[in-house]
Amino acid sequence: MLKVENVNNVIVTRFDNVDRFNALITEQVKEELKKILSAPNTNLALNLKGVKFIDSSGFGVFLSVLKTAASNKGKFKLCCIGKEVLELFKLLQLHNVFEIHESEEACVASF
Repeated sequence: MLKVENVNNVIVTRFDNVDRFNALITEQVKEELKKILSAPNTNLALNLKGVKFIDSSGFGVFLSVLKTAASNKGKFKLCCIGKEVLELFKLLQLHNVFEIHESEEACVASF
């Protein structure tokens, strides 16, 4: 479901062959991301390249993961969000909640 790698002490996750982040996969993704963030002071970047649609359960996962990161003194940031999906973030005012970067490199460097 997710590809995970360590880049300069930042855990970078990407969806593997997923273009719709919806209720069919949100629980599994949430558990994977929360497991990564269970270690204190973890820096986690989620690359959304290729994701064309996110439903309300997907946005709920992002909020839940952000809360988990904060409670464990970690950070959670997003990058490579497509134009259509970014419009959803803006419509929901979530671009003010999450730190979003255009590129994975900029996101990793921001930690």
